[in-house]
Amino acid sequence: MTIDKTALRHLAGLLEQRTGQQIGPNRLWRVETVLKSLMRERGIANLDALVAAIGAAHDMTLATDVVEALLNNETFFFRDAQAFELVRNGALEALRQARASSRRISIWCAGCSTGQEAYSLAMIFADARAKWDGWSIDITATDVSEAAIAKARGGYYSQFEIQRGLPVSSMLKWFDQVGHDWRVKRDLARYLRFRRHNVLMAQTGSFDLILCRNVLLYFSPERRREAFDRLAASLAPDGYLMLGAGETVIGQTEAFASSPELRGLYRKTAALRVKAA
Repeated sequence: MTIDKTALRHLAGLLEQRTGQQIGPNRLWRVETVLKSLMRERGIANLDALVAAIGAAHDMTLATDVVEALLNNETFFFRDAQAFELVRNGALEALRQARASSRRISIWCAGCSTGQEAYSLAMIFADARAKWDGWSIDITATDVSEAAIAKARGGYYSQFEIQRGLPVSSMLKWFDQVGHDWRVKRDLARYLRFRRHNVLMAQTGSFDLILCRNVLLYFSPERRREAFDRLAASLAPDGYLMLGAGETVIGQTEAFASSPELRGLYRKTAALRVKAA
């Protein structure tokens, strides 16, 4: 059956309007795939009927459910092991020296999805508790998806999810088995605060380290520049930004440049100019 391209464009436009994220022409195929379950539950025959139902009834719940389904929440624990080693042995070591007097580190995990990345960060600190004894560690984890944040805050993961990226020792150390699922232990969860937030919106606070991985890929160049400006405004002058492996600041923004000391991380250009002077 031929899918009406107008319906595809309408649904893609709804996602961009609500979140700023785009669905490129090469990814439009996934629209019907990810919405099949929702349409079946609602008794909606096809995408044309779905668009009509959203418009005719002004059904905000349906529109929200569509947007939630279209968001890409792919993630797992310690995704990209090299990136987490760069955080552990690079960014955090540099910040440990720079924050020796205050003994406070604040981290923003932007686009945290269902929480695995944020809990992975918490494990870095929890596994080296003696090293960070007496320090105040605050990890703020945000995502545009209310459903993803609710799952992250609840801290429950299936057997499949818990095994992705986690060795058995960490699984048993930081999670309790509850039926067929696994629940994060309170000692780990205490490092974290989860809340819904769009990276295109202003963020409260100044962060020493920001992880915004595989989020900006889905923005238009204009929205991406806007997001970089928001990230720069939220980053401490000597802080670090980490992007996804397929993301870069080159040609995207003048607010950030590659860190001279820690390859793979980014610093605010203003801070680098001051340091050079």
